[in-house]
Amino acid sequence: MKVNVHAVNFTVDRKLVDFIQERMDKLEKYYDKVVTADVFLKVESTSEKENKIVEMKIHVPGDDFMVKKQCKTFEEAVDQARESFERILMKRKEKIRTHL
Repeated sequence: MKVNVHAVNFTVDRKLVDFIQERMDKLEKYYDKVVTADVFLKVESTSEKENKIVEMKIHVPGDDFMVKKQCKTFEEAVDQARESFERILMKRKEKIRTHL
């Protein structure tokens, strides 16, 4: 799967990009028709510790799904977003399977 990582107002290191790619590749286990994924990384300028925002958008034939998570670290937010996508993709697969 092609993953596009967009860092808003900062530069992202290679280690984080590899981490995101690895996590997103695991989604293909749940639904193999995922075309691309766009990942937007933002740092909110507040005094709160949970100021890392990850917005993920995945493109599947006929649909786009988006998840937004806010956590203390980008890695934690990516993991939570991936778990949400797992549920979304499993539901979609079941829905398609019942229509066949």
